Amino acid sequence: MPTFDLTRSTLGGLLGPGGMLSELTTPTLRLGVTGLARAGKTVFITSLVRNLIREARLPFFGASAQGRIVRAYLEPQPDHDVPRFAYEDHLAALAADPPEWPESTRRIAELRVTIEYRSLHPVWRQLGDQRLHVDIVDYPGEWLIDLPLLGQSYRAWCEASLARLQSAGRTAAVGEVLGFIRNLDTEGPRDEQAALDGARLFARYLEAERRSGSFEPTLGPGRFLLPGELEGSPLLTFLPVLAPNGPAPRGSMREMLEGRYRSYVKKVVEPFFRDHFARLDRQIVLVDALSAIDRGSAALADLEATLAAVLGAFRTGDRGLLAMFRPRRIDRILLAATKADHVPRSSHDRLETILAGLTARAAERARYSGAEVRAMAIAALRVTQEAEVKRGSPEPALLGIPLPGERIGRETFDGRRKVALYPGDLPTTLEEALSAPPSTGTDRDVALVRFRPCRVGPDTAAGAAQPWPHIRLDRALEFLLGDRLE
Repeated sequence: MPTFDLTRSTLGGLLGPGGMLSELTTPTLRLGVTGLARAGKTVFITSLVRNLIREARLPFFGASAQGRIVRAYLEPQPDHDVPRFAYEDHLAALAADPPEWPESTRRIAELRVTIEYRSLHPVWRQLGDQRLHVDIVDYPGEWLIDLPLLGQSYRAWCEASLARLQSAGRTAAVGEVLGFIRNLDTEGPRDEQAALDGARLFARYLEAERRSGSFEPTLGPGRFLLPGELEGSPLLTFLPVLAPNGPAPRGSMREMLEGRYRSYVKKVVEPFFRDHFARLDRQIVLVDALSAIDRGSAALADLEATLAAVLGAFRTGDRGLLAMFRPRRIDRILLAATKADHVPRSSHDRLETILAGLTARAAERARYSGAEVRAMAIAALRVTQEAEVKRGSPEPALLGIPLPGERIGRETFDGRRKVALYPGDLPTTLEEALSAPPSTGTDRDVALVRFRPCRVGPDTAAGAAQPWPHIRLDRALEFLLGDRLE
């Protein structure tokens, strides 16, 4: 990473929210939550917060199971320039009749939960109840794609992007953008309209890749996929080009595109790294691994490359005793395979094994720097129930309500009827998953069916907490927060 992060983030770490002065009173843990499209970030955060503040039963979350959490509650967030995570709106969507999935993450958002608890340590117990601020930072996983650009020249980015575009199995949209690039006069005069047309084709290709579900979007820039307030800006008006060796001629098309690439890194990527990413203590990466398994070896290889890039972007290290005096480091990373409720209980450990295998090499590098990395299969809001169907002998099945328009084979669902689906078992190892052929339109895995969420009761101030079914959310909380509540 460039040197700018060491000086600026050090100062911010000492004086900013959660820095040295505030850590002396109430410590703060900044938890980053990210993942690529369809991984379930919004539901995960909503479930995490709701289970904490409504004192849900969490048997594998130590502080909760031991009755040491006095209360947990929302507080105003400390960062005034960051939108608040719309927890109440998302909860209302899940409590509606019929329930609806909340809107997905399209920008950075934040929410502060304060936990009051009784410490395990005798000295701290004598001083009364302790407090921990948990600042949850929600950001699109597509933005992580940009972090490697901090140390990458325009030429290097062009070469990597073109190699990616030319690899086998891409969507049909790749032909248009590659044809445009081959015909572009990079050494000729600047041409604003050509830059606009090329950037539009490049963005269209990236969006087609994402919609197709065939490959994970490891190719950026990430803001081409989620532009937000930058839509139409010159910061998003560049594309990879074929270029000869040597510096770009003055006033040339290549010089203009290279300048915009550098501006994108300076004005978009650096501020995100400095102001948000470099201030994280813990990180959870949500992964829709089931869909990649169902699509076959090419999608799994793409997911492996994506996760390697994601883990490589994190600034990891052991927090240590002098953490408040040093720039923040991520000391725990949880890789969570979501939608564990889409396969039988017998496949949960297999899902974890496959995800751990996909991230083995990258996770080892993070562990070498002092961080703890774990893979886990979870469902923040369980939408199916396990059952058995008899086909000669009993076989595991899942009961759930597919969303309107979902299909398995020739059957299309109406969004009202609960059905029993037989998903089968996952491969036992990553090697087995990589060698399995992709599913076809007539034998789609149940992992690709989108289910309607189960309705959760309104989150009122009084009364017993309504059930919020989940899979291993309590284990995830223990890994992410447990040691800070001892």
